[in-house]
Formats: sequence, C-alpha cells, structure tokens
Amino acid sequence: MPAPLFYFFAAITLIFGIMVVTSRNPVSSALSLVMCFSGLAALFISLDAYFIGIIQILVYAGAVMVLFLFIIMLLDIKSEEVKVPRMGILAGGVALALLFTVQMFTLFAGYEEGKVALADRPLALEAAAKDAPLVGMQKDLNSGTLPDTKLMGYTLFHKYPFHLQAAALLLLAGTVGVVVLSRRDKDKEDAA
Repeated sequence: MPAPLFYFFAAITLIFGIMVVTSRNPVSSALSLVMCFSGLAALFISLDAYFIGIIQILVYAGAVMVLFLFIIMLLDIKSEEVKVPRMGILAGGVALALLFTVQMFTLFAGYEEGKVALADRPLALEAAAKDAPLVGMQKDLNSGTLPDTKLMGYTLFHKYPFHLQAAALLLLAGTVGVVVLSRRDKDKEDAA
C-alpha cells in the first residue's frame, strides 16, 4: 500500500475513533464507530489480511453496529444534561491513560525491526501440511495455498470454544437486559 493511502486510512480510523468517545449523541457515536471499523478494515486489507478485513466490515460494521443502533433506538435515549464530572473518576481516567502511555512507550522502546521483511520470508507450507489437523487443510497446504479461513475456524472452535460461547452469552445477556430495561421504562410511563 502506498504511504499516503496508509496515512489516509490511519487518520480516518483515529479521527472517527476519537469521535466515538467525544460525541454526545449516541447515534453519531455509533455511526462514527462504523467509519472507524471501515478504516481499520482497509488497513487489514492493505496488510494482505483479506479475511479479517472482510469480517471487520461484515461482522463489526454490519451486524454489530445494527445491533447497537437497534439497542440505542429501543432505549430511546434522550440528550443528556451537562453534568459536572467527579474529580475521583476524572483522576482515575487520567491515571489509567498515563499508565497505558507508559506501557506503550516501554513496548516500543524494545522493538527491533525484523531482519527479513515479511514479504520475503517463505512459508513452510509442506511442513505445516504434515501437522494439519484436517484433511481439507492438508490438501490446501500441499497445493501451495494458505487456508486462513479454515485455520481460523479450526482455532476458534477447537482451541477456544469456551471463549466463543462466553462472548455469545454476554451478547445475549446484554440484549435481554436492554429489553428488560425498556419494558421497565414503558411500565413507568403507563403508570404515570
């Protein structure tokens, strides 16, 4: 990817990421998150990670954002009143941001650029085919192609099934919680 294009997509990701946090309107914040995901998908595609880039668009910018917008509309969020921030919460947020910044600087201080570029490094597909857990993966690796979708699916469902089910359960609990909260508000309005 040409450097100007990389900086363009990186700027889109950062600017809209900041707008997600600073926007007062929840719908504007959610739409800014869609643009942030789109810039991130373009960066993934520029790194030849096509599967992750497409999944970024389909799953996050598509399905998850539709769910977020549905929940925002279901809650019928009114514009919030301007509140004075508590000093303890503000100090904790600043301390956490400083700790994260120090951690990032220590991480980057020990970073050494690789001696061989990733594009010049050969893939050991034949050796990987011997250890491939599925026959379909072995065929792909023997033919010289990298079955990234199959590898990702195998890793997700065989190595991390608990994590996948826990994430699904959390999403379900969040959706049920929103419905319960919206029902409670409608009951209060009907009683009044």
